[in-house]
Amino acid sequence: MELRVLQYFLAVAREQSFSGAAQSLHLTQPTLSIQLKGLEEELGKPLFRRGVKGSRKVTLTEDGMILRKRAEEILDLVHKTETEISLSDETIAGDVYIGSGETEIVRLIARAAQRLHKQCPDIHYHISSGNADFVMEQLDKGLIDFGLLYTAVDPTKYNSLALPMHDVWGVLMRRDSALAEKAEIAPEDLWDKPLILSEQRNSRDGILRWIRRDIAKLNVVATYNLIFNASLLVDEGLGYTVCFDGLVNTQNSSLCFRPLTPRLEATAYLVWKKYSVFSKASEKFMQELQAAFLPK
Repeated sequence: MELRVLQYFLAVAREQSFSGAAQSLHLTQPTLSIQLKGLEEELGKPLFRRGVKGSRKVTLTEDGMILRKRAEEILDLVHKTETEISLSDETIAGDVYIGSGETEIVRLIARAAQRLHKQCPDIHYHISSGNADFVMEQLDKGLIDFGLLYTAVDPTKYNSLALPMHDVWGVLMRRDSALAEKAEIAPEDLWDKPLILSEQRNSRDGILRWIRRDIAKLNVVATYNLIFNASLLVDEGLGYTVCFDGLVNTQNSSLCFRPLTPRLEATAYLVWKKYSVFSKASEKFMQELQAAFLPK
């Protein structure tokens, strides 16, 4: 399987047309068709569904959609590798890739990046947002250098660095709701309320231990992955969202945040694969983080 042919495949997937893809690639359509027919024969699976008679639109089969995802990952990794190798030995420059969920703790990453920027202005940072499963998948595939996680990781496979800042759990609600009158929210306050919980199992399990109720006995009306979307559900009156503090700006809005009591916090860890071969940019960034956060 050649990288060039994968690029051809992605062009057709993007354009949904062999003629459109051929034009964007500066190839003849017969040449493109022959290359992709060979790819289908090599894999032993059809990758495209041709349109009905009279239509030139093509769509991907189920196998084609799998290949599209993998092809994008392969080409991204190739580009990342080429960039790292091509840099001068004397230059500390390049890209640092970080995966993270939504958390105020990203500020620590931003501060380290800002300090390093003064020394190495040619280092660039790329942050991908997603849940823990997304971050671990990207980390395992080598598509990111570091992951920001709240879950325990296998110490035989990963290194981790505890960050000196904690996220505080609480409840996001409308200012006109009954619980907004309280300074803190106790477990029993939520037993009969419509709840919007994180879809991440580790986060949800921690909340259920705090609330002292089985999930089947709670009124969970929705789950969320991105807190902004959850905040819209709250604003429309669907329920109360249990989330981290500081992620939604409640000043001059119809929403407010109240912390939990007993207080519930989460510790974040910066995680990277053991025996990773870092680029000079990633290595320099790691040194900056260790200097800032490791015990003196």
